[in-house]
Amino acid sequence: MKFAFMCKKGQGGRGKVAVVGGGPAGLAATGYLVCQGYEVDVYEKLPLAGGLMMFGIPPYRIPRDSVLEGVEDLEKNFGVKFSYRTKVFCGEPRHDEGDEFVSNVIDLKKLVDEYDALLLTTGIWSSRRLGVPGDNAKGVFSALEYVYSWWVYELGYSTHKPPVGNKVVVVGGGYSAIDAAEVSLMKGAKEVYLTYRRTIKEAPAGEYEVRRVVSEGVKWVELIQPTKVVVSNDRVVGVEFVKMRLGEPDETGRPRPVPVPGTEHVIEADLVLAAVGEIPTPPLSTECDGIKADPKRRTIVVNERMQTGVEKVFAAGDVVTGPSMIGKAIGSGLKAATHLDHFLRAKKVM
Repeated sequence: MKFAFMCKKGQGGRGKVAVVGGGPAGLAATGYLVCQGYEVDVYEKLPLAGGLMMFGIPPYRIPRDSVLEGVEDLEKNFGVKFSYRTKVFCGEPRHDEGDEFVSNVIDLKKLVDEYDALLLTTGIWSSRRLGVPGDNAKGVFSALEYVYSWWVYELGYSTHKPPVGNKVVVVGGGYSAIDAAEVSLMKGAKEVYLTYRRTIKEAPAGEYEVRRVVSEGVKWVELIQPTKVVVSNDRVVGVEFVKMRLGEPDETGRPRPVPVPGTEHVIEADLVLAAVGEIPTPPLSTECDGIKADPKRRTIVVNERMQTGVEKVFAAGDVVTGPSMIGKAIGSGLKAATHLDHFLRAKKVM
């Protein structure tokens, strides 16, 4: 991936910008900004840039070498400085997934004072829980946490090998669920159930992806929803589900799943992976000197120019839109970088 695809080398001299978060939105924005002549520093909490492209998405979906080559290009040919294992936060830092690598915490306010402009692209490093009794038992993980732990282990950043389930139940129908099911199967699970409360037609990952992993050996079970995790001696031994039927459309336009009383049943499992959604992780709690996060969605609040309540601070990617595809995150990063560039150019003219 050549993130600085608009030029062969940067010119410099236009100003200094900090990008907080080295995922797809941050890297795309960095590439655009260096081509416009800005000096860019990237702050990334993980030991490598790339975000979910490196640590959350299987390498057969997005090749890691391609991402690393793009990052190396930014460093060697455009002078981009990456500060790894560094978390930026306003106030008392919140613990998010992936924070175990953090060795340095920088106050967001400090960066606001030091740079001509900032771009916040901190992504979605927090997973929703199942929200049923027993979902904190041993053997229950979020899909992101589980897949992430495998890639961290395989990249040599951890000596702790993740557990390999015998019978694995994955809850969800999006790409995180697909990846979790496929990784479980690849790592040696004997049985993998991919369960979803609607039908294959409504699965966010699409029919093709579901049928693809089914052809590899994953068992697809639709129209069921977990009611509790069955626990013995603090460990998961199964998941109780209730069958669902599709009702009237909900606020998303999809048919609402409705429980069918008396259809409760248990699927045995020694590993449960919850792929029921990720939550944005802005570098602040709810407000930081004018930079605000929506209290419900946890997304950073921006205007049509991707600008926060502080005019020199912009935001982009999943921390603004919520979970999205890589292409959408890249597009959001490029849009924000364009507005940031226009802002700094206009400021110099004034």
